[in-house]
Amino acid sequence: MENSSKNSKLKSLFQVSRPNFLAASVAPVLVGSTLAYAITGSFNFGLFILAVLAIMLLHAGANMANDYFDHLSGNDWANNNVTPFSGGSRSIQDGIVSPGTELLAALVALAAGSVIGLIIVLLTKSLFILILGVIGLLGGFFYTAPPIKLGYRCVGEIVIALLFGLLPVFGSYYLQTGKIDIVPLLPASIVAVLIFLIIFINEFPDLAADASVNKKTLIVRFGVPASVWIYRIVLISGFIFAAAMLIYRSMFFAGLLYLLTLPVAVLAVKAANKKDLVTPGLFRANQLTVILHTAGSLALTIGFIITGLI
Repeated sequence: MENSSKNSKLKSLFQVSRPNFLAASVAPVLVGSTLAYAITGSFNFGLFILAVLAIMLLHAGANMANDYFDHLSGNDWANNNVTPFSGGSRSIQDGIVSPGTELLAALVALAAGSVIGLIIVLLTKSLFILILGVIGLLGGFFYTAPPIKLGYRCVGEIVIALLFGLLPVFGSYYLQTGKIDIVPLLPASIVAVLIFLIIFINEFPDLAADASVNKKTLIVRFGVPASVWIYRIVLISGFIFAAAMLIYRSMFFAGLLYLLTLPVAVLAVKAANKKDLVTPGLFRANQLTVILHTAGSLALTIGFIITGLI
């Protein structure tokens, strides 16, 4: 009976970490690592697995910390338009776990991710990886934690684009090559665009709740009509980066496959209209943006693998 209770608690904590969204943190590691493979023809599987575990644990910890601090600010309590993609896990609001338990679980996950990160640093003896790890740890925790509260200061979306886009692509590329250079910039920019779009589109249903607690997201700052255009422009920029990749032999197939996701992008743009985005119960644009992130990241990954094989 006691074991059953412990298993139930562990299962609850696993669910509140929002495991369905942890793939978003794996995507940049896949892209950066396979880009390195396309260029060098070699692949360090051990470092790849360690990088995946570290970033997933940091992501899970950040998710739970965000739930805790959005609980403290009243943000999640004020949200009456919860969707499967936004509004937090509702773990505290639904009484699944206590606030203290959620914070403790967040700190444990962040600590575990940090330990794996330190193992990577010891193996690589790299100051670059150490700096990236510290940025990821602090950025994830202080996304909603006071006194910094990045997500409340109109920079949260850019921070996420860095933490789950640009930086881990460069970091995972470095792990495989030992080089810091500009090569990953285009694919890293695409991954940054994709995760920015997910965070951004998921803020539309939260608009009223965010505004009520002075959480200054870009949508609160600029309003719905302008934010719809921001979504469209950023989405288009990803395809411009992909087209630019066609110039380079090592990126040609990845860029080409990414361009094939255009039909999904068109559907997402159509769904992301100012009426539907703020209508309760309508989250088609959110679904399509997640699909675009998954399809786009896999397209880049498969393209780099093909290049490495030929």
